[in-house]
Amino acid sequence: MMTITCPWCGKRRENEFTYGGPVPLARPDNRGDISDKAWAEYLFMRDNVKGIARERWCHSHGCGQWFTMRRDTVTHKIHSIEKTGDAGEP
Repeated sequence: MMTITCPWCGKRRENEFTYGGPVPLARPDNRGDISDKAWAEYLFMRDNVKGIARERWCHSHGCGQWFTMRRDTVTHKIHSIEKTGDAGEP
């Protein structure tokens, strides 16, 4: 199990957090006109990055804050954690 350092609460066990998807992930602008196939593509099709990936995480069983983590998907080593809205955050 990973230990994740919440930028607000400090070190916690992985089971307190919820994965929110890759960063950046932009919602389609034309949500009213989008086809079911294109919407399903947005919802379910993701690159399976092998190596360092930027991911959105939420401390769902803690403070409820969202943050961005750079993590190696092979080793699970966490390289950095940024508060949402910090400089450089999309």
